[in-house]
Amino acid sequence: MLGLLFGVLVPIFTRRFWPDRPRLRVGPALLGYLAIVLRDIVVANFHVAFVILARRNRDLRTHWLVIPLDVRSPEAITALAGTISLTPGTVSSDVSDDGRALLVHALDVQDPVAEVARIKARYESRLLRIFP
Repeated sequence: MLGLLFGVLVPIFTRRFWPDRPRLRVGPALLGYLAIVLRDIVVANFHVAFVILARRNRDLRTHWLVIPLDVRSPEAITALAGTISLTPGTVSSDVSDDGRALLVHALDVQDPVAEVARIKARYESRLLRIFP
């Protein structure tokens, strides 16, 4: 509760020090994004538990994924990288110097191309609506 309190109050009290603060659309798009992320975190927890408990490590299909980015603002890129890292089984590793690609390690991926498309459709497309 204290973290939530500080997370809300500190930006309010320090906003005058941010002349170029990011624009953020608060509304249905943000609430929908949060709902999808929470659902994906729960589902991914079960998937990772299954992978670790039911399969042998040599059966893992780990991949490094390079995700080309359509989002441009540093805040949107950070939100995407954080979302990916919060979802068990994936971790954001690096952002290209020009901010146009994100390097992600995935624990168990059958089709790397489909996984990149899923991340872009599920998360990045929504972040484009939240960070105009």
